[in-house]
Amino acid sequence: MSLLVIGTVAFDAIETPFGKTDKILGGAATYISLAASYFKKNINLVSVVGEDFPNSNIQMLQKHTVNTDGLQILKGQKTFFWAGKYHNDMNTRDTITTELNVLENFNPVVPEHYQDCEFLMLGNLVPMVQQKVIKQMKQRPKLIVMDTMNFWMEVAMNDLKETLKMVDVLTINDEEARILSGEYSLVKASQKILKMGPKYLIIKKGEHGALLFHEDQVFFAPALPLEEVFDPTGAGDSFAGGFIGYLAETKDISFDNMKRAIIFGSAMASFCVEKFGTERLIGLTQEQVEQRVQEFIDLVQFDIALV
Repeated sequence: MSLLVIGTVAFDAIETPFGKTDKILGGAATYISLAASYFKKNINLVSVVGEDFPNSNIQMLQKHTVNTDGLQILKGQKTFFWAGKYHNDMNTRDTITTELNVLENFNPVVPEHYQDCEFLMLGNLVPMVQQKVIKQMKQRPKLIVMDTMNFWMEVAMNDLKETLKMVDVLTINDEEARILSGEYSLVKASQKILKMGPKYLIIKKGEHGALLFHEDQVFFAPALPLEEVFDPTGAGDSFAGGFIGYLAETKDISFDNMKRAIIFGSAMASFCVEKFGTERLIGLTQEQVEQRVQEFIDLVQFDIALV
């Protein structure tokens, strides 16, 4: 059962209270694919880069069993670039530069040999582009997971709502949930959003964990307390990658297994923030991943007797 990932492969320049970087590898699809690769092998990637994108980065993705046949390389053009600066609380940031470059006219093409995918992860993109991908699939995947952001809620709300009708799982942060629903209470927000189409809703709360909603069921997973957080840029995408990668490998899309998938997603997000960009997600051992997941289990597991 293959996993198809659609999203950006990009360059980022990041400044946090812990330091700053020049152009480094980033992009939603990059983080998702790397995080997912620790659970699911042979991930199919669809994205676009420019002629300036180093072949070494493509080779690194391939070493993580990411199939790059669907990665368009546009000659004479530049890769999408974003630069940002985080505030001291590491929860807020200012965008310094956004250069769309190849992303401006991105028209994703799903190769014929990607068509058997049963799990589809739509990284944060223009909602109409996400729709195009779904409509290209000759057979609907078993599970479609979608990420989005507040920007599309401001400039493309109608398109976004149409896309929501086509997916099974939506992942957004708490601020975006409030904007999309018009409700401050996340419980009320979830009720409104689930009526828009998705069967499951994941609300990410950064250092405060994540919530999973389905019908009248709710599950909460805490974030792992970390001594240092260097760069939260790809944390949400790493979470999504761990989540969808685990589901694709276990082939179980029940609510109970999604709860487990959230723990695995949270583990990958906790790795991501420990270094700048994708650096921490490259070359992890299975033992390191399993140990980190066990730390989450130890954090939430306890015995209690009701008298």
